[in-house]
Amino acid sequence: MSATAFLNIAQVEASLWEAADQLRANSKLSSSEYCMPVLGVIFLRHAANRHDEALKAIEADQAAGKMPKRPLVKGDFIKRRALMLPAAARYDALLKLPSGANLGAALVDAMNAIEADFEPLAGQLPKDYDRFDNKLLEDLLRAFDSEALRNATGDVFGRIYEYFLMKFAMQGAQDNGEFFTPPSLVQTLVNVIEPDHGVVADLACGSGGMFVQSSHFIEHEGLDTMKRVTFYGQEKTATTIRLAKMNLAVHGLEGDIREANTFYDDVHRLQDGRPLWGHCDFMMANPPFNVDMVDAERVKDDRRLPFGLPGVNKDKRVSNGNYLWISYFHSYLSPTGRAGFVMSSQASSAGHGEKEVRRKLVETGDVDVMIAIRSNFFYTRTVPCELWHFDRDKPPERKDQVLMLDARSIYRKVTRKIYDFSPEQQSHLAAIVWLYRGQQARFLGLVQDYVTRLATEASAIDPVLTQFEAAMTDSRLPLAALHTSVSELGAAALPPEKLQPVADALTEWQDAATAYAADRSALVTGLAAFAGPLLKAAPISNEAQHQTRQAFDPLADQARGLVKQIDLLYKLAARTAQVAQELAADEVAAEYFDRRSANKLIKQLDEARKGAVEQLKAATYLHRQITWLHERFPQAEMQDVLGLCKVVSRADIEAADWSLTPGRFVGVAPAEVDEDFDFEQSLRDIHVELADLNREAVALAATIQANFEELGV
Repeated sequence: MSATAFLNIAQVEASLWEAADQLRANSKLSSSEYCMPVLGVIFLRHAANRHDEALKAIEADQAAGKMPKRPLVKGDFIKRRALMLPAAARYDALLKLPSGANLGAALVDAMNAIEADFEPLAGQLPKDYDRFDNKLLEDLLRAFDSEALRNATGDVFGRIYEYFLMKFAMQGAQDNGEFFTPPSLVQTLVNVIEPDHGVVADLACGSGGMFVQSSHFIEHEGLDTMKRVTFYGQEKTATTIRLAKMNLAVHGLEGDIREANTFYDDVHRLQDGRPLWGHCDFMMANPPFNVDMVDAERVKDDRRLPFGLPGVNKDKRVSNGNYLWISYFHSYLSPTGRAGFVMSSQASSAGHGEKEVRRKLVETGDVDVMIAIRSNFFYTRTVPCELWHFDRDKPPERKDQVLMLDARSIYRKVTRKIYDFSPEQQSHLAAIVWLYRGQQARFLGLVQDYVTRLATEASAIDPVLTQFEAAMTDSRLPLAALHTSVSELGAAALPPEKLQPVADALTEWQDAATAYAADRSALVTGLAAFAGPLLKAAPISNEAQHQTRQAFDPLADQARGLVKQIDLLYKLAARTAQVAQELAADEVAAEYFDRRSANKLIKQLDEARKGAVEQLKAATYLHRQITWLHERFPQAEMQDVLGLCKVVSRADIEAADWSLTPGRFVGVAPAEVDEDFDFEQSLRDIHVELADLNREAVALAATIQANFEELGV
């Protein structure tokens, strides 16, 4: 999802929460009592979206002859990762119920119908809607029926789920922890361990996000998730298990998710009766960090702790549970298994008993990749974290090596409080891992894809520039006509000094347009020569890709220059319109100027400007991605990059007191001058931050006021 889309959805989240919170305010229920009903409505909305999307795909396949025209069955929808919703459970059907109908009972019927039709959800969906007033339920349903949400995709609903869970956690509805691991982090884990077959387990599965992202990865490879993997999950909170099952179901997935405290319980068995322990092909998790109340006596002889306990305090409690989790994740792996999990950044350099466990772990040769992540990637905690990756089947030449990757300087700012990775940043991190593993062809394939996309974006620049120029011509005509008409009246009708500002503005605008036209022509000619051959076949060799990128270097500079010229032309047009309006304030000139029409044309010019600028930036952005990779890995081979990555040996780790903290090895990169610094984007970021602060201030003021009223002050 783009940063702009995230900003938009942040506003949607806030308005949805305000609507949903009316249930609490008007029903006098506690947070824990209205948490599940609200999340159930979100589930229905998401299920409806996926159902409708799948139905469109089915109808398209039938129209194209790819699928016979016959009555549809559940499997048709499951194949497309959706539920075949019963008629009673369709969101639009609920909204169309006649006035006076019992909406609470209808929602209960909808949930029962889904459970009856999809066995994994039996007993999991909320059914306590009859306690709510009809009007409250109708308002809630309509709040989730906006056009934005009717067209929202899975990652949007993931964000909404996460946002609501965070708000419920803050109100005390759940343990104050993470229920949704940010998709950026899950995707990074998935990209490194590549869970595309066998047993996939998450022993702290929360709402099931690891399984959903694994499914996306498998489907991206053109495979069927449920034919490739089996999901096993454990979660200690019953409510969260319900959320996980709902999350899987709405994506057409199934998994064996059980209620258990992983510190003490190993409840799963594979379908052939073997224990899950020691047989997982992939282990993924985002466990709770720094838990300090685990009973050491209960776990001291656990076979899942082959490296021993990390440390026990005087109360016979494990002093920090991080290394219990780390040991579990390693011990559950099969001899060829891989693990990827989120961990506190403190763990990689922790001392005492934790260091001893870490030493033993490093000596297995199974530690594969360590990635440092900056703060603000989570909703409810701002601390930095690290992503650990194990591979029990590393080739001999890498058995004693670990890739240290410091990604703290890689991020995209979504809001003042939330950061994530852009898709390209995700790809770059994965590409570094590919080079570490000797998979040069995948690295070159990524650059080739960038080149193809660059050529596509470059070829689309000419049409949007033409649209901008047409809008500029349209916006200039009434302004020039005003100047001409008033000039013809002569000095007797209007003093020349009143007309001069319009004349000056038109002249300055025309001079800038003339300079733009020359630069535009040169750029478009160069882009056509560049993109034409590449659209037929993008280069695959490293040398040819470097030549292609270098050929675009001057075009990128020209494109950035043209962006500035386009912005200037719009500003000059807007200023000309302003002085024309000032002239038209005089009765003599008023009849020659339609202010409303002129303003409309200026707005249309601004829209055309945005389109042209965005297209130019889309091309330079892709060029910048290629440049990023080429500058750091010029030979398309793994190499140490100061401040970013370094392949270290076991001896290096031992010399660093068995630390696995990436920043300790990669060093600090010199400060870079950002030639593509976007001043306007920075202003937008500041505006977003100010808007967030204003919303928080209003909420805080309301809370303070309410507290004073309760105190009778």
